[in-house]
Amino acid sequence: MTGQLGPAPALAPVRGRDRIAVLDALRGFAILGIFYLNVPAMAGPISAFMGDIRAMGWTPLDQQVWLFMTTFLEGTQRGMLELLFGAGLMVTAAKAMEPDGPVAVADLYIRRNLWLLAFGLINIFVLLWPGDILHVYALCALALFPFRKLSVRWLIPLGLLLASVQVVGGAFEYVSRTEMQQTQAVAAEKQAKGEKLTKAESEAVKEWQEKIDRINGKEPVVEKLTKDEVKARSGSFTDYAGFLISTYIMIVGKGSLLGGVVEAFSVMLLGIAAWKLGFIQGQRSTRDYWIALIVAYGFGLTARYVGGLERMTFMPIPKTIWMTSELARIAVSIGHVALINLLMRAVIGRKIMWPFLAAGQMAFTLYLMQQVIGVHILYSPVGMRWFSSGPLEWLWRSLAYCRKQPFRRLPAAD
Repeated sequence: MTGQLGPAPALAPVRGRDRIAVLDALRGFAILGIFYLNVPAMAGPISAFMGDIRAMGWTPLDQQVWLFMTTFLEGTQRGMLELLFGAGLMVTAAKAMEPDGPVAVADLYIRRNLWLLAFGLINIFVLLWPGDILHVYALCALALFPFRKLSVRWLIPLGLLLASVQVVGGAFEYVSRTEMQQTQAVAAEKQAKGEKLTKAESEAVKEWQEKIDRINGKEPVVEKLTKDEVKARSGSFTDYAGFLISTYIMIVGKGSLLGGVVEAFSVMLLGIAAWKLGFIQGQRSTRDYWIALIVAYGFGLTARYVGGLERMTFMPIPKTIWMTSELARIAVSIGHVALINLLMRAVIGRKIMWPFLAAGQMAFTLYLMQQVIGVHILYSPVGMRWFSSGPLEWLWRSLAYCRKQPFRRLPAAD
């Protein structure tokens, strides 16, 4: 019987020439992009992401940068990583496609993702980052393994079906908001004439104002979050840690964890399909990538740009982005994949992407280091209370003055 089973599959990390350069480039671009997008949240106020985005600054330049990020980047870095997770399953599970391989590969795959879940929890409760994605991806990946054998004709419709749940909810919200806006407009005219409002009109006026207050950051939950953040950033490290952990718990309580799992799982299914089609790893023709780029960016960037303009009205008007946001996010993510694959085919493109290759090979380390740098060094309210400068600033000043400069912050004189 032993002879029939054959040798156990050789399981080892992918190294050297076995690595696929375009996957490293995609991963590096995604992981560095995540840090770029997370910096505003790390700097605070976190409440601005739930209320008034103008709280972070709203000069003309701020507006243009925000619209660019919203259109071209926001959420797409996650989308690329989700596609790569699906593709990564196929890399890891290659031996599982052979008759003798599934048990050993499944064991490795499950163990890898249980450890990923552990690191995600460390990122939340030790490194204090409430926006961690590792635990979300680990939970998705644990359920993903059985789907590796589905054909592309099933993977794509299933992934898009899960992503389209938001379309249905957004459509209902769009119709409801349109009706409320029309009722509120009629009520405003009647109020101007001094006429009495119906019960429905009074309720519409009240709800309209509540939504305006929410957009302007005046919602009680957001106002409390803002006050708690100010207090935490001016308090002790324990206060700071408690605020960030409680923020994560609040996010989970609002259903964001479940939403994140559904979002990631649907795109991971598309990632498996992209691998089977040879799309994500650079095996398609240049023509195929140009078609994908034009179609994906054409829909995705247009929908997201329109949605950004809708949000910039800062009014509770019906918004198309409620229906298009998830499909547009996926589309732009696929557009990024197509663009990077095209760049990797040209000499100048490879030079442009070269810095991202190394980042892609140590993406896990870079992701966790982002929290160390952003939360505990750049924007830590505690560090600058204890120290007068960063370590390299201290070294630079000491070398410039040819004598050791004070590193610890001196107590204020009475």
